[in-house]
Amino acid sequence: MFHLQGDLVDQDRLSACADLMMTTSPSVLVYAALDGWRRQMVQHGRELLGAALELARGLRDDIELLPDVEVLDDELLGVEASHDLDRLQVLMDISATGTSGYQAADWLREHRCIDMGMSDHRRILATLSFADDKSTTDRLLDGLWAWRKAANEFDAPPPMRLPSPSEIELETVQLPRDAFIGPVKTVPAEQASGCIAAEQITPYPPGIPAVVPGERLNDAVIDYLRTGLEAGMNVPDAADTSLKTFRVVA
Repeated sequence: MFHLQGDLVDQDRLSACADLMMTTSPSVLVYAALDGWRRQMVQHGRELLGAALELARGLRDDIELLPDVEVLDDELLGVEASHDLDRLQVLMDISATGTSGYQAADWLREHRCIDMGMSDHRRILATLSFADDKSTTDRLLDGLWAWRKAANEFDAPPPMRLPSPSEIELETVQLPRDAFIGPVKTVPAEQASGCIAAEQITPYPPGIPAVVPGERLNDAVIDYLRTGLEAGMNVPDAADTSLKTFRVVA
């Protein structure tokens, strides 16, 4: 499915490109690409991934030299976390710089044409693969040093309300199906606490729903979502993406 908006992409050309791949039969192009990738992994996978891991190790060490930037490693491991880490995912805690991950990601995109894998109120993530080499990691490192210097002049990020996990464990008081397809109404955010949600609201990151239909909204989750949105968080599936109103059971 293609979502076409505006006139930056020619509709007829997009349609022609789509026709090259659309079919009710298995796609030969997709199958060929998958088989080529499988063959490459069998023949050269250990060499490619080994080089990528070594590249990531050096990059992690280099990023640690940035003032007030911490590369997160073993502190992410624990009873409720992973058994081990994907070392090609370089997660940086930048909260000590006094700026947010949203600000850092926006600056890197605008001034260095670098897209981070993820950003939140205090972290940014660089995602590597075996397609990267010294030139791409050097470009990232150069961008990070430039951002770190520029960050000294950033405005303080908007404050974000971060409740404890228990505060946003909402009570389910109605079946999700009934809440979603039944009579609904829209209420101002200031009046939504205590109402039963009739929509799903998923902040990204982490991309896990904070609200699902049938749950009773409370002040903690509403404040978390609204202050997060002001800070730069993405909430793509809310009925009102400005979160000035919420869709609730009538």
